[in-house]
Amino acid sequence: MFVSSAVTILHADLDSFYASVEQRDDPRLRGRPVIVGGGVVLAASYEAKAYGVRTAMGGATARRLCPQAVVVSPRMSAYSEASKAVFEVFADTSPLVEGLSIDEAFLDVRGMGRIAGPPMDIAMQLRREVLDRVGLPITVGVARTKFLAKVASGVAKPDGLLVVPAGGELAFLHLLPVERLWGVGPITADKLRDRGITSVGQVARLAETALVAMVGRAAGRKLHALAHNRDPRRVQVGRRRRSMGAQRALGRARRSPEALDAILVGLVDRLARRLRAARRVCRTVVLRLRFDDFSRATRSHTLGHATQQTEPILATARALLATAAPTIEQRGLTLVGVALGNLEDARAIQLVLPFDRRRALDETLDSVRDRFGSAAITRAVLLGRDQGLSVPLLPD
Repeated sequence: MFVSSAVTILHADLDSFYASVEQRDDPRLRGRPVIVGGGVVLAASYEAKAYGVRTAMGGATARRLCPQAVVVSPRMSAYSEASKAVFEVFADTSPLVEGLSIDEAFLDVRGMGRIAGPPMDIAMQLRREVLDRVGLPITVGVARTKFLAKVASGVAKPDGLLVVPAGGELAFLHLLPVERLWGVGPITADKLRDRGITSVGQVARLAETALVAMVGRAAGRKLHALAHNRDPRRVQVGRRRRSMGAQRALGRARRSPEALDAILVGLVDRLARRLRAARRVCRTVVLRLRFDDFSRATRSHTLGHATQQTEPILATARALLATAAPTIEQRGLTLVGVALGNLEDARAIQLVLPFDRRRALDETLDSVRDRFGSAAITRAVLLGRDQGLSVPLLPD
């Protein structure tokens, strides 16, 4: 098991990325509460967050919380360009960069002391470079493990820098609320708080078996390790994602089954195209749902063989949605997402016989869309329907 003996891992995370780009590009927005997206909040500036506005919140709710907010339409091309510029700064800072999303990454600065100085100096220079070259604020956490570096950046936000010194990790970590542990969402947090466990230190004092009994085997073992800052993962350059997904926030308006099916079709079409462009195949289709009461549900199905074809993925997603229909009717639906898991390299998978002509159709449609744009050809069921935004992503 590898654990660095020095504080060498940086977690760099842009602050309220979409909103910060809008404030950068329009000086009139600086210092004012900004909401990106109308029907659903895609991002909120820290000035808007101070009023309780949060990402994925309905636009009407956000405007009630912060009536003075400026609402702007998203500009995905601007965010994509800003992300590319920031990652160029990352690459100039360290040869070991692991992108997590378009606005955050881990950097390993081990062995760079002679040419760039100690990690804190590197982090300070990184923040200056991002501000000078891209015009955006960025927060950096520095620690011995990836987990703790990410926690540190979260604590330091916005526009901050926090170094957790070697030997002082547990003193820092154990004072934090349990929600700071990876994997502790609202449900797990409620389970722990119902038992009077509110801090990471209290989690650390529990036996692993006790945690397993409370939250399950996998989650319990993970939380026990993280509460003691045990995280052997190294920064991995060029690590391919283990899953890919897309989702659509729906707001609180009720949608007909036909409308939900059309949204699902759009999501699957987009994902399957990404899958083929990345030369990957998937074995598992996951449907993610969020209801009116903010509770969530996940349905999944593992296929008999790996595929990158649209139709079997869509058929599986539709079947999963059908099983959730009674719950959706009863509780409403505010978000639907599809994820493809168990990804493998398409070149390493033997094609299933007999060969399916639908593969040729998928490839033809991809070629047309690559040449003339994603809207050049579409399904009849999607004509005249809002298919939502295609957010910028890291390369697959």
